[in-house]
Amino acid sequence: MKVNDTMSKSLVCLAVFILFLFASFFYTGTTDYRSSFSLFNSPLSKPNPCFTEESDIEPLKVYMYDLEMKYNVGFLKGSSHYNGPPVTIHTLPKWPKYTGLRKQHSVEYWMLASLLYSIDDENGRTREAVRVFDPESANVFFVPFFSSLSYNTYYRHGNDSDVKYDDQLQAEIVDFLQKSEHWKRSAGRDHVIPMHHPNAFRRYREKVNAAIFVVADFGRPPPTVSNLRKDVVAPYAHVVETFEADDISDPYESRTTLLFFRGRTDRKDDGKDRQQMKDMLSGQKDVVFEAAGISGKGVNESTNGMRLSKFCLHPAGDTPSSCRLFDAIVSHCVPVIVSDKIELPFEDELDYTEFSIFFSREEAKKEGYMLDQLRSVSKARWVEMWGYLKKISHHFEYQYPPKKGDAVNMIWREVKHKLPATQLDVHRNRRLKVPDWWR
Repeated sequence: MKVNDTMSKSLVCLAVFILFLFASFFYTGTTDYRSSFSLFNSPLSKPNPCFTEESDIEPLKVYMYDLEMKYNVGFLKGSSHYNGPPVTIHTLPKWPKYTGLRKQHSVEYWMLASLLYSIDDENGRTREAVRVFDPESANVFFVPFFSSLSYNTYYRHGNDSDVKYDDQLQAEIVDFLQKSEHWKRSAGRDHVIPMHHPNAFRRYREKVNAAIFVVADFGRPPPTVSNLRKDVVAPYAHVVETFEADDISDPYESRTTLLFFRGRTDRKDDGKDRQQMKDMLSGQKDVVFEAAGISGKGVNESTNGMRLSKFCLHPAGDTPSSCRLFDAIVSHCVPVIVSDKIELPFEDELDYTEFSIFFSREEAKKEGYMLDQLRSVSKARWVEMWGYLKKISHHFEYQYPPKKGDAVNMIWREVKHKLPATQLDVHRNRRLKVPDWWR
């Protein structure tokens, strides 16, 4: 009797459940049970890092101004003040084997080169940006002025005459843009200007501050000139070689150094923390902290050091960012980021907490605190972060020809993401009698 009662109750419960199931289908208008019950929607694993599919979306249409070579690739020709007609796919010089700042801030070269390249990638997918020759069909306008290379060539290493030449080039670009009908139409808001070195275009940035800047960070210019709302943060070009053969069966045990740093400690602003960290970390067990540059022999030493380390320290430099972060990423060494003001590339698509560890400046200067936290990271968690680095490191590669998802394509994606706000500003600017009255 009890068995029959139990079976009857079970059948009633089953019938109610089936009735509820069909009612939910009818109510939602779908026969996909996953849309009705959150249990089935719970992901069994994390989604692939970054690169959402946008293959069906049209690429960004970019009109590139035809500027003489003295404003861009002329800097790579080896002779002072070289000039020539606008660069083409046939006259584009290869990027030289520079190290140091010239390489780190070379984003302007790769952006220009990507627009000259007109072939789809190996998968037949469209690129993130294509060059158009009809300005009326363009989404944005690219200004191919190598302001970072100009600064590093003439201002940083030149004499008074060279400094004046860098200033002259900036002034000529501003004059050219202010006479352009395309610039006037939007007040420059739909123009893209690479200024990756913190001091690039330093004399005349305020004259073009409505444009979309491609920057390393926001450490130098005031927020009225450069800010995260309108500008794109681009990665430095890494200096160390990418760790291609990082397929060791036990990467955790093979990396015998806990924390690695190699770089200059005589920095300005927040970079002064480096000296204090050196005093705290030098001589600690499983820690390598070397105060040295990264040019020449130092590149090889940094490469080897990062590949043998679980964590790589990334304190602020003269500005909140430095190349070291991206050297760590392509070395699959988990970055330890110490900066209160850093902004990171592609952060609307990448969650850096999946493969990096963050400390405030105050936390990093507490005796023993940072090392205790790093030693508490389990092997399983570290291996997970290491694996994530391997998956996303291609997003930080500058190369020619460009490849899907590489650094330059990611930058153009970021530019595309800025367009809705840019179009709002452009349209408002056309009709307002008193711009930004609400301020």
